[in-house]
Amino acid sequence: MLPSEIIERYRIRKGEKFRLDDIDPGDTAGLDIDKAEARELLEAGVKRLSGLQERLYADRRWALLMVLQGIDTAGKDGVIKQVMSGVNPQGCHVTSFKAPSDLDLDHDFLWRTTVALPARGRIGIFNRSYYEETVVVRVHPELLARQRLPEQLVTPDIWKQRFEDINNFELHLVRNGTIPIKFYLHISKKEQLRRLLARIDDPNKRWKFAHGDVEERALWDAHAHAYEETIRHTATPEAPWYVVPADHKWFTRLVVAATLVEHLKSLDLHFPKLSDAEIEALAKARAVLTAPK
Repeated sequence: MLPSEIIERYRIRKGEKFRLDDIDPGDTAGLDIDKAEARELLEAGVKRLSGLQERLYADRRWALLMVLQGIDTAGKDGVIKQVMSGVNPQGCHVTSFKAPSDLDLDHDFLWRTTVALPARGRIGIFNRSYYEETVVVRVHPELLARQRLPEQLVTPDIWKQRFEDINNFELHLVRNGTIPIKFYLHISKKEQLRRLLARIDDPNKRWKFAHGDVEERALWDAHAHAYEETIRHTATPEAPWYVVPADHKWFTRLVVAATLVEHLKSLDLHFPKLSDAEIEALAKARAVLTAPK
């Protein structure tokens, strides 16, 4: 497992003058290990995560909401596949948010994610989330127009208001036992190009390529600005942001796994304790089961 000081170097503090350029997408915190060593570290992290998830499920008081954001090819799907590989599927649910439906657009911007929140004892994973509303929708104003908001509500303050709405929403979640942990997977433009070309050149990866990725890449700076503003205004003590270097997939996965473990450990999870009467009932059941036929 990674030490907590490595995790903390990627946590964004409230009030910080955060810029994406402050964090190197290729950073590995000085770790010089090969693929086999990285695999062993991740396996150890996944094992600890699995044990804590079992306690979370049995404790049934808390829920964990893992929010994954990042531009295309940043590695969100890989993180879900590799980091959550050892977690009991009964206690974990993934929701991927694509373009909103007509039904989604007939509700407020938090509606479709609210109905997908994890139940107590579960880990919920949002592959993209309500943060698309302050990034993609901000970069593409035509998407905001599709939401059919009253004209007097669409003002230059709308993004500031959405930041406030999200902060209040996440505080509400925490006060009701759902802990949001938010990751922005920070990939460089150079590495994104390499991954996009790999999807084109490898016949087994061509199905992953989306032509829209080329158009979005041309808006790189606009997306970066929107993410900087979003992270800066929604990084709170209750719902922290972690901007994780994503040029090296093995390191990204180690940081995410270690961060989840640290937060689950802080919840002081316990298996339910049985009452004296329940223990006595178990003893009687054991006696019946082991009695001679």
